[in-house]
Amino acid sequence: MTFRTENTLAGYARAAVTIKTRMHEYCASTAGREYHRAFVETHWTGIPPVDGADDTDPHHRLVDVLDRTASNAWAHGEAYVLAPAMTAIVAAAAAALDLTGDLLTADAAPTDRGVLFLPEPIYHRALSGQVSGIAAITWNTISSPTGRSWLICGWADRDDPDDPHAARIQDYARQDPTLLSRLGPYVLTDVNLLPIATPVPTTDQPDIDEPDRDWETAPDGRYLITDATARTRVFAAIAYAFWRIQAQPIAVTTPAPLDRPTRRRAARASITHDTRVVMLRRTSALTEPATGPARWHYRVRFVVRGHWRRLLDRHGQAYRIWIHAHLKGPEDAPLLHGEKVAVLAR
Repeated sequence: MTFRTENTLAGYARAAVTIKTRMHEYCASTAGREYHRAFVETHWTGIPPVDGADDTDPHHRLVDVLDRTASNAWAHGEAYVLAPAMTAIVAAAAAALDLTGDLLTADAAPTDRGVLFLPEPIYHRALSGQVSGIAAITWNTISSPTGRSWLICGWADRDDPDDPHAARIQDYARQDPTLLSRLGPYVLTDVNLLPIATPVPTTDQPDIDEPDRDWETAPDGRYLITDATARTRVFAAIAYAFWRIQAQPIAVTTPAPLDRPTRRRAARASITHDTRVVMLRRTSALTEPATGPARWHYRVRFVVRGHWRRLLDRHGQAYRIWIHAHLKGPEDAPLLHGEKVAVLAR
């Protein structure tokens, strides 16, 4: 069962519980640990050293942390499904996000651990030029010598027919017929850390001057975020954008009903089976309402790009909200398709 064949709340709930169960079993298996070890040895970046690491195997403790947190997130994390209409909004917010220097509190995330499913994937281009689909993101709080952080993992659907990463897996499987039997339905593609109560570090972007590099493209019509232009690490940016937007009036979070057989299977496997579907509350473009006496008025309507706005709560803590792209100006005015705006001042 996959999200590609589901389009109802009940279907989303069944798919979420089924995948969570399979991924928990996979992450707790020997095959899952072997994959995580290979991932750590070849891709691991940005994670501080863990005290007490085995000198004969410097990756031992890191693999343990990844095994434990991934397994816990899939088994016990709250499940959220991002409705397709919300995907572009979260992707645009993530692409525009710069958390450098921000101090994030522990309640920035809706839960200490969770799983976000994206039935319509966002695509990620790494610095290598390779593109991978983001079918799910998991997060979990961890502790290290530098303090508490969220460990955020990105996962690709290994069977997605549109995903270049899935195509690469199929190529490897033709050389090793046992490969698919040793993988879960989703495969780990990247890991990010987002610190809690300490400033978010700068994302260093290396100089890339390789004109012959093969830059893969995302499938037509899909949203692509690249490491080369991201100001916050891509998976951390998507997770944070989702955390903020799901709590705003632009989104509505609806519990998805689960049939009894699936609920019983989840209970037997000790899988948290509550699933929430996050949908767009407003489905049509709205003009910005007027507030207070107007100092000027517009003679045209124009599009305001989506952007982050910084605010302070009643305790003086800074936080952000995402202002979705909207139309501004009188409803009966002509729509301007350029960058210039005509303003008639008093």
